[in-house]
Amino acid sequence: MSTQSTQLYDGIGEAFEGFKALPLAQYGEVPSVLALVGDVRGKSVLDLASGTGFYSREFKRRGAADVLGIDISGEMVAVAQRLEEAAPLGVRYEVGDAAELRELDRKFDLAVGVQLLNYAEDGAAMERMCRNVHRSLKPGGAFYLLNQSPDFRFDGPSIDKYGFRSELTGEEIEMGPRVRLTAHLENHPVSFVSTRPRREVYENALTAGGFRDLEWVPLHISDAGIREYGEEFWADLFVNPPLELLRCRA
Repeated sequence: MSTQSTQLYDGIGEAFEGFKALPLAQYGEVPSVLALVGDVRGKSVLDLASGTGFYSREFKRRGAADVLGIDISGEMVAVAQRLEEAAPLGVRYEVGDAAELRELDRKFDLAVGVQLLNYAEDGAAMERMCRNVHRSLKPGGAFYLLNQSPDFRFDGPSIDKYGFRSELTGEEIEMGPRVRLTAHLENHPVSFVSTRPRREVYENALTAGGFRDLEWVPLHISDAGIREYGEEFWADLFVNPPLELLRCRA
C-alpha cells in the first residue's frame, strides 16, 4: 500500500466502522465473507488488512481460539485496540505490511484478506503478500479473500444506491486500472484509490505464492437484505456485481 493510502486510512480512524452499515457491506459483503469462511470454532485466524477489527472481533465471537489482526495503518490498529479494551474479546492486533510481513510466532488454521491484494503496489508486491500468507498458514490451511470484482463494468449499472461508488481514475498500471471507491457515509463521503487487478493477476500471484485449489465465489445478498429492501432493489447489483470472493488452500 502506498504512503498516501496509509495516511488516508490513518485519517478516518473510527469512521471506518460506519462502512459496515452501508447496504452493500451490511447485506452483501459481511454475510458473504462470513459464509465463505464458515465455522471458526476452535481455530486460529489471521486477519490481514484487519482495519478497525470488524472481522477479527466477529471471528472471536464465533468461537475462534486465537485471532491476530494485522493492518498497515497505525490509526486503524489503535481504534481496534481501543474497541478491544472497551469490550475485551481476546483479539490481538499489530501494525504490519502484508508485503513485508514478519515471521509470526505460530502457524494459523486460516487467513482472511478483505480488500487486501488490490492494494499491492505491483505484481511483485502481490506475490510477496501471497508468499507471506502461505508461510503463516498450517499445511492445508485456507486463505479467504474479498476483492473488487475483476469483471465489474464501470459503464454498467451504478452501485451508488448500495452506499458506494466505483469509478476509474484514468490511470492504468501493470496489474489493471486504478479505481476510486467512494463510501457514502452519513456525515461525509470517503474515497480510496486502489487497483482493480485482472483475474489472472490474482491467480498467478496466489499460485506463485504456493496456493492451490483456487475458486472464485460470487457475492450473495442475505435474506435480511432482501426483506429490508426487496429483490428489485438488488437487481443492478446482480447484473453488475462490484465484489467477488476467492478461496484457496496452502
